[in-house]
Amino acid sequence: MAELKNRRYLDALLRKPVDRTPVWMMRQAGRYLPEYRATRAQAGDFMALCKNTELATEVTMQPLRRYPLDAAILFSDILTIPDAMGLGLYFETGEGPKFKNPVRDLMDVSALKVPDPNKDLKYVMDAVSSIRRELKGEVPLIGFSGSPWTLATYMVEGGSSKTFSKIKRMAYEEPEALHLLLTKLAESVTEYLNAQIDAGAQAVQIFDTWGGVLTHHDYREYSLDYMAKIVDGLNRNNNGEKVPVVLFTKNGGLWLEDIAATGCDGVGLDWTINIGDARKRVGDKVALQGNMDPAVLYASPDRIRQEVSMILDSYGEGTGHVFNLGHGITPEVNPDNAGAFINAVVELSKTYHK
Repeated sequence: MAELKNRRYLDALLRKPVDRTPVWMMRQAGRYLPEYRATRAQAGDFMALCKNTELATEVTMQPLRRYPLDAAILFSDILTIPDAMGLGLYFETGEGPKFKNPVRDLMDVSALKVPDPNKDLKYVMDAVSSIRRELKGEVPLIGFSGSPWTLATYMVEGGSSKTFSKIKRMAYEEPEALHLLLTKLAESVTEYLNAQIDAGAQAVQIFDTWGGVLTHHDYREYSLDYMAKIVDGLNRNNNGEKVPVVLFTKNGGLWLEDIAATGCDGVGLDWTINIGDARKRVGDKVALQGNMDPAVLYASPDRIRQEVSMILDSYGEGTGHVFNLGHGITPEVNPDNAGAFINAVVELSKTYHK
């Protein structure tokens, strides 16, 4: 593999000095880009795009050709593990992901097998290897997975949910079934991320999209404890290089100290928390990633620049900040506005790194 030329992202996560704040965007390869929409149309559908090594590599590279980003992120989906478990993932237009075979009770959970990432999810590892080759060491590659709790919500609900009634009923009435499911998912995610690291991922992120719907006690029991098990089980060193891990819980600001105590290297923040306050709470224990509201990208370039400046000023001087959105970029955003955001971070952040 080619030697890495731009280390800002990895160095910031490891709280090493950088010349400016690194920046990337969640869902940076996505529907807001016309070239992505063209490639997806060529693939036929979303999962066909994920499973086509050449096209998954192409869409991963597309935002890097447009913008001075400091990291690439594997193009895939968080629901690849449940799909490999035989749940029959499919996508309804306008309705998001659904499963033909949802998991509803202890018998269903007991029948699930932990997938072999190098067989059942080989297409993901092929994409990681291909993207690393294509990057030629320009920027690092981020691998990722959904958290056990977030994966479980889709598996039990059968798709997206607003109330999470089915999985919360399982938590309160059949907790042994939910814990067995989360145990299997934690094992699956650990093996999956380690396989991505072996294939060439230089950092990994766990997306806990739905941890914030849990009560204070249940968040630790059903989400954080399982993410902590994954952090403990990850291969954090590959070819002599430290592999940082980032945990991101949407609406997780309440548990910031607990997330930082898992042993992760970075904590992702959504836009509902002040990043300066977050930095005071965690000190130098972890790096922070975030946290501009993606909706700011609907504003004028001047307003976007103002928001970037405010977040940089709130974090303050020194390393340990990876600039990102507080969640994924939305499909209606003008690509020029995304460019204005990234350029503002590149230009304005230099003064915070002496």
